[in-house]
Amino acid sequence: MARLQKSIEKRNALVQATIELVNNNGFHATPMSKIAKMACVSPATIYLYFENKQDLVNQTYLEVKSQYTNFVFDGFKASNNLKQDFEAIWKRILQFNTEECSYSFFLHQCNNTPIIDEPSREKGIKHLQPLLDLWKRGKEDKLIKSLPDHVLYAYSINPLSFLMMAQKQNQFYFTEEITEEAFKAAWDSIKL
Repeated sequence: MARLQKSIEKRNALVQATIELVNNNGFHATPMSKIAKMACVSPATIYLYFENKQDLVNQTYLEVKSQYTNFVFDGFKASNNLKQDFEAIWKRILQFNTEECSYSFFLHQCNNTPIIDEPSREKGIKHLQPLLDLWKRGKEDKLIKSLPDHVLYAYSINPLSFLMMAQKQNQFYFTEEITEEAFKAAWDSIKL
């Protein structure tokens, strides 16, 4: 049992080191040797858990994406009010971005680089199913624009990543008033 726990701890240390180094240095300036050093394991240990750097980054992406969606959709129950449902999801995304900055920043980088392979991206998109279902219902009920989901995401959710980055750099701060105005802008960008 202790051996299994130690194995889990090593793997988690590698994932956390990957997140931190990628966030600080980018993907290409994060060699496996630095990841191993930060995780306090030998470089060979990485290959007990991951095939290569691509596998490490893909699996880290999927783990963080899973944590993101577990947080965002925790307790979410669709109602008959599409706007209210979207607001609940949108505000949980904002809360995740604010409370889990390192994870949010890592996802932001993954979403804006070709480093994540296509099968991993497809798995990552499936994590957003409650939001995609909400948009499908909104399109069918003619409450939101009949645009591809990627466009809806780009206009209503992606701005949160931009604002999170601005807040991280002390250029912007979310207040209650700004949060309400930002949500209104997000909703206005997709509603009919």
